[in-house]
Amino acid sequence: MTETAPAPGRSREVMVILPGLLLAMMLAMLDNMIVGTAMPRIVGELNGLEYFTWVTTAYVLGTTVSTPIWGKLGDLYGRKNIFIGSIVLFLVGSALCGMAGSSLLGGTDSGMTELIAFRALQGLGAGGLIVNVMAIIGDLVPPRERGQYQGIMAAIMSLAMIAGPLVGGFITDNLNWRWAFYVNLPLGGVALIWLILKLHLPKYRTEHRIDWLGAAVLTVGITALVLITSWGGQAHGYPWGSWQILSLAVLAVVALGLFIPIERRAPEPIMPLHVFGNRNFSLISLISLLLGFAMFGALSFIPLFQQTVQGSTATNSGLLLLPMMGSAMVVSLFVGKSITKTGRYKAFPVIGGVIMAVGMWLLGLQDVNTPAWQTGVFIAVLGLGMGFLMQTTMLIAQNSVEQRDLGVASSASTFFRSIGGSFGVSLFGAIFNSRLADSLTERVGAEAAAKFSSGRMDPAMLGQLDPSTRGDILTSLAIAIGGVFMAAIAFSVLVPVLAAFIKHVPLRSGADAPAQAPAESVAAFE
Repeated sequence: MTETAPAPGRSREVMVILPGLLLAMMLAMLDNMIVGTAMPRIVGELNGLEYFTWVTTAYVLGTTVSTPIWGKLGDLYGRKNIFIGSIVLFLVGSALCGMAGSSLLGGTDSGMTELIAFRALQGLGAGGLIVNVMAIIGDLVPPRERGQYQGIMAAIMSLAMIAGPLVGGFITDNLNWRWAFYVNLPLGGVALIWLILKLHLPKYRTEHRIDWLGAAVLTVGITALVLITSWGGQAHGYPWGSWQILSLAVLAVVALGLFIPIERRAPEPIMPLHVFGNRNFSLISLISLLLGFAMFGALSFIPLFQQTVQGSTATNSGLLLLPMMGSAMVVSLFVGKSITKTGRYKAFPVIGGVIMAVGMWLLGLQDVNTPAWQTGVFIAVLGLGMGFLMQTTMLIAQNSVEQRDLGVASSASTFFRSIGGSFGVSLFGAIFNSRLADSLTERVGAEAAAKFSSGRMDPAMLGQLDPSTRGDILTSLAIAIGGVFMAAIAFSVLVPVLAAFIKHVPLRSGADAPAQAPAESVAAFE
């Protein structure tokens, strides 16, 4: 299909639909942050400290495997109906997550398993939320003007990250952790109605051929890789040389090896390989992967450190995340305005990567005696780095491809960030569990270590222990979580190195955008 430029003079239309888009984006971000502060309480009720990272991993994995599919479906069938479908799926998953472990579904015995499964379903919907919001903005706004809108979206994402821990903490302390999921329903309902009424996008006639084989093979390969990082080498999993891990490794290699020839032959590939011929696109995809690895992987452990080691309530844990979210929001707005004004963007991912690595190093220095204010300073530094990176990566990816591949570019950037987050949560979860088990064994003995590292370890339980045992457990938790942040440095430092090789390509504006597609390619407006 001929490349199609965004229609000029559509700023009013963008502003009309922007509230609905922002609310949809907030849903995906808000959910993760709300659940983060609620996780210690969820683990306490459903019994499963050793599997707590899977609650995040399942969500991110669902987002990861569905993102390229949502992006391609939007390119082929038009984004409005696909976007609305993803919102509905997300809301169904949210309702089921809130019911996990309840009497309606059989009680708490299988609660953790149910929650993990429903989080995966919720993640499938979230993948469509994220990629379609970005692609819709790309449809309506040329790259040169896109910076200010993506800056606004980054600020809203940061606001969601601020509100999420606060709302999650309040809900956990005063209501029930289940409302951390139920709260999505009214917000999602408002977004759904607004977008049905207000969102009108050009709908193109194309030959609808979905690359289901490529999507299936990619899903198998990614799932196998995540299972390797989750199960390999853990006390409750399998040794690295076991037949289970080796079989998963073979499955991953075969699946991902088959994916390339499948995509080359597919009429409508789920991830067109030609876009990776662009150096900037390939570099920014790797940067997105590393960003997700370090950011999502490490951030899963901040509320755990605050609520267990530092003794914060869930509400206070949310308040203590304000420095990180506030700094990310301010920097995102600054970066968006700067890009729109100057058209320059190359320096931002370099600066962001350096600052993020410094933030991870500072967090890795924490121990059982680190005060809350000091943690606040450290995570503020991390937030500065995130603010420089979050939307810049998406902008560079979109500017690297033709308009017809915009959905693919948006989904690829989100895909690599999500897959990085999925691997990061799994790998850092393995590091955490291994270091926790070793430290507990050294301090309280193997039998007690097995009990505490695989069972219920929430703040309420810790408060019931004698001071000596509690001190040993808190020290072990601090050591294990600190090891996670130190491991994240190895991935963070690669971000500025790769970003330094990005070539500055002028951002397209409405005036210099490619020519419009032929009139007959446009069938209607959704």
